[in-house]
Amino acid sequence: MDRITIRLPQQQVDLLEKLVDTGEFPTVSEAVRYAVRDFLTQKSDRIMRDAEAISTFDFRM
Repeated sequence: MDRITIRLPQQQVDLLEKLVDTGEFPTVSEAVRYAVRDFLTQKSDRIMRDAEAISTFDFRM
């Protein structure tokens, strides 16, 4: 697993920590991974469609 660094407003960090404190997630990192997976799942169709359009574009025009 790769590591990345992000900066978040304190209010968002506090909310992530509350999710851990209430037992919703075991760690803040797991909560962030969940949020990223959910976001990417929602966007995956568009991402794949755009990637395919780029790969089939004829650059000889």
